[in-house]
Amino acid sequence: MNIWQQAAAMAAQTPADRNRYADFLRAVSILMVIIGHWLIAAIWADGNGIHTTSILREQPATQWLTWLFQVMPVFFIVGGYANAVSLESASKKGMGYGKWLISRLERLLRPLLPLVMVWTAAALVLNQQGLAAESITGITQAALVPVWFLAIYTLIVAMAPLAFRAWQRLGFVSVIIPAALAVATDIISFNTSFAGIAWTNYLWVWLTVHQLGFAWRAGRLQSTTKRALLAISGWAALAALVALGPYPLAMAGSPDPALSNTLAPKITLIALGCGQFGLLLLAQNFVNRLLSKKPLWTATILINSMIMSLYLWHITVMLIVCGLGFWIGNAFMAIEPGTAIWWYTRPAWMGLLFVTLIPVALILSSLERSGHSHKYPAPHASRQVAGAIIACAGIALMSAQGVSSQSGLRSLLLPTGTVIGGTLLAGIRVPGYTTLRRRLSALA
Repeated sequence: MNIWQQAAAMAAQTPADRNRYADFLRAVSILMVIIGHWLIAAIWADGNGIHTTSILREQPATQWLTWLFQVMPVFFIVGGYANAVSLESASKKGMGYGKWLISRLERLLRPLLPLVMVWTAAALVLNQQGLAAESITGITQAALVPVWFLAIYTLIVAMAPLAFRAWQRLGFVSVIIPAALAVATDIISFNTSFAGIAWTNYLWVWLTVHQLGFAWRAGRLQSTTKRALLAISGWAALAALVALGPYPLAMAGSPDPALSNTLAPKITLIALGCGQFGLLLLAQNFVNRLLSKKPLWTATILINSMIMSLYLWHITVMLIVCGLGFWIGNAFMAIEPGTAIWWYTRPAWMGLLFVTLIPVALILSSLERSGHSHKYPAPHASRQVAGAIIACAGIALMSAQGVSSQSGLRSLLLPTGTVIGGTLLAGIRVPGYTTLRRRLSALA
């Protein structure tokens, strides 16, 4: 049975009460992020060597496209919905926090480990080959950019039971509180010497949109009027924030290193998420009719079955394809970004990258599909939370600086060891780890 037939068999067993639209939005949002990253990245070669830049910087008029492709807020909203469903189910089954949390952490963190180990090994090899430390840093940092969201999303998942309880008691007030803190954070960071406080918006901004997922699950966004108001208010607020400043036009990519809507997150992302989600909710009934047909729902299930693998490896695949293109002297890699022919060839470029990425994701996707074994008791919740926090610290380091430093490989083991150590501390079982440990014990 091939992978499509397996997905079709799963599609046929879908419970009638499942919200297919939530799964559809999760799949589409990740695919949009992937396409956006591939489109923004501009890598080419000429007689002066290899060049890397961003199309947002080369052609500033394209920055409005980020209002379409920056859909991480939608992913967090869908995550809130999914966490609410999962917590409700756990409550009905009498499942404790520790057992619930390990099931969520495994799907998030276990697929990350192969990527971490591959790029750690690659950094070591490149260092042995004499490549400059700053080049190693740049390559690994680019490859590990996708892992940034795991640092905050993992923490939000760990906090989800508390956040869900807040929603049940306070309703939309639980959305307003972190949103107000995000607003206050922006005001303080822009107008005082406490600019470092801006980094707390990684929590306030993403927690705000995550809480909207609870509202969706609770049926508080059912009417067409509410959905239209959410869309209109979101887009109007975003337009006003950008027009009046100091927020830049680009919602991703950080073309201006001095000011970014994502590093650290700004309230513009809350407005963007509300605007996008309001429109998406208005389309829900129409798309649900399409999802009742087998082909689209089967494709949705197939994408969701390997969604973390697709996301984590899409930049790595792009770098490999570019590297091979430069190595064989492919004329395709000599097209200057922003030219007419560059735009005309983007569909073919995307197709090539997807053809390369999908087999990689299929091979690695078993790591995200396998759940926590019932043969082993769930680790204590405190141990899981501690491990998750440690792993998130390593993830943040990796996304910020790669796995090297400009003075050499001194910082190599810090992010790598932190991610792996935190993951194992959390009790996440890696395939083959138990067997390896048993064999090492026997040798001792």
